[in-house]
Amino acid sequence: MSEQPPRPDPKRLRASDADRERIAQLLHKALGEGRITLAELEERLDTVYGAKTVGELEPVLADLPADGVALTPAAETAPAAPDRRIGGRPGSTFSIAVMSGVDRKGEWVVPPQHNSVAFWGGVQLDLRHAHFAEQHSTITAVAIMGGIEVIVPDDVVVDVTGIGIMGGFESRDKKGAARTAPPGAPVVKVTGLAFWGGVEVKRVPRSKIKELE
Repeated sequence: MSEQPPRPDPKRLRASDADRERIAQLLHKALGEGRITLAELEERLDTVYGAKTVGELEPVLADLPADGVALTPAAETAPAAPDRRIGGRPGSTFSIAVMSGVDRKGEWVVPPQHNSVAFWGGVQLDLRHAHFAEQHSTITAVAIMGGIEVIVPDDVVVDVTGIGIMGGFESRDKKGAARTAPPGAPVVKVTGLAFWGGVEVKRVPRSKIKELE
């Protein structure tokens, strides 16, 4: 009887895109819970997306709750189903309002990079029915004596990092919004500047999107 070949060490197996995205979701959840800072998130994501093996993914979660998720290769676990909102031809990369107003809503396709500028005017970016060209998108919002409002459903991961100077750059959850998005959800980073103006990101519950105030 021939001997069975030894099973390879799971930690030395090559990491897949599904493995990396699964860990990235856990890190975004940790950011939302206040366990890590934005700088730590960015540093750990660099490690995640640069990891070649499953074992290289472990250090980024070493000091975080496991939440019952084991670091095993994707071949041994069921990967998250692809989000049906991801994919499509990107829409406009600019929304500019100068002493006027601009709205983007409905089933528009958010590009990987969208730049929004409001100068003595207002811009509303409504993502409740949007699609996303790629899983990760960045919205750069600049409000100068104007206002920009970004409406995001709670089944989208959102990361707000802008700066307010004599103005406000903030994010708030509407009543009933879930704290975390499902695995594989689109990820939107909102960054930029509010100078004598305001940028507000509103997270609204998917189940009550018609009740936005």
